[in-house]
Amino acid sequence: MGGSSTRAAGRSALRVISGGVDPQSAVLVLHGGREAGREPARPWQPPALRMRPFIAAVRRAAPHHRLLVGSVRYRYRGWNGAAADPLRDTEDALAELARRVGDIPVVLLGHSMGGRAALRAAGASPVRGVVALAPWCPDGEPTSHLHDRTAIVVHGDLDRITDPRASTAMMVRARAQGARTATLVVAGGDHAMLRRSRVWHRTATSAVAEILAPGTGSPLVRRAVKSGVPHTM
Repeated sequence: MGGSSTRAAGRSALRVISGGVDPQSAVLVLHGGREAGREPARPWQPPALRMRPFIAAVRRAAPHHRLLVGSVRYRYRGWNGAAADPLRDTEDALAELARRVGDIPVVLLGHSMGGRAALRAAGASPVRGVVALAPWCPDGEPTSHLHDRTAIVVHGDLDRITDPRASTAMMVRARAQGARTATLVVAGGDHAMLRRSRVWHRTATSAVAEILAPGTGSPLVRRAVKSGVPHTM
C-alpha cells in the first residue's frame, strides 16, 4: 500500500488537522472532485471547502478523545479513469498515517468522488469502515474487499450528480458479501449537501462514531446498520 503515485517533493498525501499526538483512532476526510482533470487540487476549491463543516462536526463530537482528524491531499482534481488518482492518494495517506502513529483504527469519510475513493480504499488493513456521502458509484465498482468492514452511505433523494439508487445497490451487493452496511436517505437532500445541511453533518458524525465504537451512533444509524434496509430521514 502506498508509494504507487508520484508526488511533488515534500508534499504529503496526509494533512493532519488535529489530534496528532498519540491518537487511538483516526478519521480521514476525502472531498469531491471531477470525473477527469489533471489540474492540481487546491484546498480553497469548493469541494474541499464543503468538507470543513464535517471536519468541525467530527472534532466537536470527540473533543476529549484521542482522535486524529486529517484529510487526504489529492494531486489532481479528477479521478482520471484507470489511473484512479484519488485512490492512490488515499493509499499514500494511509501508509503515511501508519508510519506516523502505527496501526490504529481508521474511518474514511468521503463525499462524491471522495466517497468512491474511500469505498475503494476500505480494504486497507487499518480501515474499519467508510462513511460515503453522496458517493459516485458507477456500475462495476468492486465490493468483495468490504467484507468485515462497515460501509454507511448517506445520499440525498434529489441528487442529480450522483445516483442514490446506484449507491443503494452497491450496499446491497456489499452486504451479500459480508459487509456491515447502512443506507440513509436524506429527504430533499442535494448533491452539495446544502439542503438540510445540519442533518448531513449530524448523521455523518453519528456514522463515524458507530464505526469506531459500535453502539454509540444514533438509534437511526444503529437500526440502519443492523437491518441493511434503507432508512429515510
